[in-house]
Amino acid sequence: MFESLTILSLQQYWWVIVSLLGSLLVFLLFVQGGQTLLFTLGKTEEEKTMIVNSLGRKWEFTFTTLVTFGGAFFASFPLFYSTSFGGAYWVWMAILFCFIVQAIAYEFRKKEGNVFGAKTYEILLFINGSLGPLLLGVAVATFFTGSPFSVNKMNITNIGGMNVISGWEGPAKGLEAVLSFHNVSLGLAVLFLSRILGGLYLINTITDENIYGRAKKSLLIDTIPFLVFFLFFVIRLLFIDGYAVNPATKEVFMENFKYLHNFLQMPLVLALFLVGVLLVLWGIISTLFLKSLKGIWFTGIGVVFTVLMLFMVAGLNNTSYYPSNFDLQSSLTIENSSSSHYTLTAMSYVSLLVPFVLAYIVWFWRKMNKTNITAEEMQDESHKY
Repeated sequence: MFESLTILSLQQYWWVIVSLLGSLLVFLLFVQGGQTLLFTLGKTEEEKTMIVNSLGRKWEFTFTTLVTFGGAFFASFPLFYSTSFGGAYWVWMAILFCFIVQAIAYEFRKKEGNVFGAKTYEILLFINGSLGPLLLGVAVATFFTGSPFSVNKMNITNIGGMNVISGWEGPAKGLEAVLSFHNVSLGLAVLFLSRILGGLYLINTITDENIYGRAKKSLLIDTIPFLVFFLFFVIRLLFIDGYAVNPATKEVFMENFKYLHNFLQMPLVLALFLVGVLLVLWGIISTLFLKSLKGIWFTGIGVVFTVLMLFMVAGLNNTSYYPSNFDLQSSLTIENSSSSHYTLTAMSYVSLLVPFVLAYIVWFWRKMNKTNITAEEMQDESHKY
């Protein structure tokens, strides 16, 4: 089946797969967002325990999806992996550090013999919740704004010398991305979006009037900066020069309004992007004004659509998804950075298992969330985070 596909079709297929994993990751950042609300929504030890245990039942999903996203990117587009993870390693090390301290915090917050106290691990959860989404958003923004790297595949033939294909041109090793407000605006948008998702999730899973009231107030407050930063990023994206690829020569060049052209030339992408944005807003509005407890699902599905379409705009329609602002011709595309036809074909057969994995996740999710968390349940629960 997959053997008959062209290499370009396989590359596009795997770009969609990787993009879908990235979109699901952004949705699952509700765990991180909820952690940043711990001190805002939880005023007593009992309330904090309810919040941490509601989020604690899902934190592995976020961590696993992050690892799967990285693994799929490595297997399908290895040159991106070696260029970004090998060059911008300070950013990725910071992100990984954030997720490591999260795992430690959930494991040891209520562990017997905890000499540091629960407050220490709650602070670690707040650090993970704040820096994780912010840095991930900044890193993804460079898919549009570019990074200072160079690629020379002939280096692999050097015997006894430097045979590293990619090189990062600058001492900051990825941290220079925070110097661009366009990058930071997406990072801040993802941070406040994760807080919105976290609030919606807690409203959906915890039965407590105090937490419910505070979560609605926080939801309203977080929506304003989210809209400001998200709209700034998207509107500016539509008007900046983008990194286009000549389909005949594969030469990378700057094109005026490239990302606006991508939306217009891919009407389905534009339509699903707008649907996603509307679903995000409807989840918020229905919770704030219609007292719905299901807002997390509207907003969550909207987030997946919106982020997925942004990835489509970044990598399809003859666009460099990881551009170099140091050397244009070093920019990475789905064509010049992918694995071989054989590897992509073999991986494609493995990808047929994804629906079964998703079905298991849905089943396990529903089983864990069969009943809402209450103060009484936390008193009777033998295992608590």
